[in-house]
Amino acid sequence: MSGDEEGDDVSDAESEEEDEANLLPIERKAKKLRQKEVVDKQLAQEELDMNIKQTEVYKLPSGQDISRDSNLAPDLELLKQRIRDIMQVLGDFSSRRDSGTSRQSYVSQLRTDLCTYYGYNEFLMEKLMEIFPQDIIEFLEANEIDRPVTIRTNTLKTRRRDLAQALINRGMNLDPIGKWSKVGLVVYDTQVPIGATPEYLGGHYMIQGGSSFLPVMALAPQQHEKNLDMAAAPGGKTSYMAALMQNTGTIVANDKNKARLKAVIGNLHRMGITNSVITNSDGKDIIKYANNFDRVLLDAPCSGTGVISKDQSVKANKDEVDIAKCSQLQRQLLLTAIDCCDAKSSSGGYIVYSTCSILVEENEQVIDYVLKKRAVKLVSTGLDFGKEGFSQYKYHRFHPSLKHTRRFYPHTHNLDGFFVAKLKKLANMEGAADERVTDEPMAAEPMETVDSEPATETTKAAPKSKPSKSSPKKKQWNRLKKIEKMGRQKKLQSQETSGSTGNTSRKRKHLK
Repeated sequence: MSGDEEGDDVSDAESEEEDEANLLPIERKAKKLRQKEVVDKQLAQEELDMNIKQTEVYKLPSGQDISRDSNLAPDLELLKQRIRDIMQVLGDFSSRRDSGTSRQSYVSQLRTDLCTYYGYNEFLMEKLMEIFPQDIIEFLEANEIDRPVTIRTNTLKTRRRDLAQALINRGMNLDPIGKWSKVGLVVYDTQVPIGATPEYLGGHYMIQGGSSFLPVMALAPQQHEKNLDMAAAPGGKTSYMAALMQNTGTIVANDKNKARLKAVIGNLHRMGITNSVITNSDGKDIIKYANNFDRVLLDAPCSGTGVISKDQSVKANKDEVDIAKCSQLQRQLLLTAIDCCDAKSSSGGYIVYSTCSILVEENEQVIDYVLKKRAVKLVSTGLDFGKEGFSQYKYHRFHPSLKHTRRFYPHTHNLDGFFVAKLKKLANMEGAADERVTDEPMAAEPMETVDSEPATETTKAAPKSKPSKSSPKKKQWNRLKKIEKMGRQKKLQSQETSGSTGNTSRKRKHLK
């Protein structure tokens, strides 16, 4: 029997050799490649099974290991591998966790390692991990890379196609920024300085980040309107508004920083803008001399957490106090912007609020606050891309219409981190200016949470009854009285200083 089997094996081998001899050279090579692919697949599967067994359970480093490593220079390769391992554990926590370690311990170690590896402080990293629980690594890596250089065509002087051809002839490699913009160009590399070409000096284009196009596109200014740009420097958004209005109507370009207004003046002159008035005023006070605008654009001052690639100092410098101050200022500015807008405008009545921050405290919470304070509603921004804003975040529950707001991320859209919201004013509220002024002394107070009751306000239209001595609001009542007294004193001082020098000196002598 064994002899028969051996004979069969020999005959099979001989037949295989004969078949292989009959094959063409290319067929023999293809057969060898298929055999090699089978072997490679088996080896890869064995390696994958081995890796899965090794990473099934990942144990965090002990306290002794952490204390020993803290005294040494950080090993970046070790940190990077540990970050990957912890992310894998969190992705399949039930099967890969260590039985004696909680999820919070893994998250805490991951936050510490990310802070060490990328250079962030604990506060900001915690905020970012809450916003990006799954793709935090992609976001942090995107912040280490510069965004593409983009320019905006000035349609008052040229067309994008003609500008692109002229710049290509000068040695620039560029492409349209995307289907969402008809005026933007991305510059990949150039043989000439972008800010020194004859086209630039002649005002044919503006060097402007792609995300800065978005607020103006959402505002959609129309011809012959009276519009306001509350924080105009360095003039990119103002010039874009003027181009969309075809140099008709009026634009009031305001900025608090007088030094930055020089850039606004230079850019508007270079771009050929003739319908703009430049003012230097605190945005909270602009309603005193300018109001009844058809549309208002507020690109509010912020923490800059969306443009970390441009300013790496944000990683370590921003803390909870800075965010609270920014949020309070943004609320005051947005209330003023709404009050400056005319709800009865035949073509407008819109306010666009934008920031270069991705934190909820500076975006959704600010919008939700003003929805409770003014007769406004959120409408669609008209932007056909971007992620919806948060209608709920952690334990906060915002107004459902916040889905109309848009968020833009560097790792998703290859733009600076940005937030855009568009509001429609429904009615002009009487006494709104008085309400806004009483809000100003509260700037140093901690930021309220969304779920809490709105802050008590002292308005002429709604006088407050004095609480009893046993009331828990007695301290708040006394503080409000003190604020009202300070306001009256400031008003008297302003009246005194507004008089002539002679009258002032006589008053001082009389007081002496």
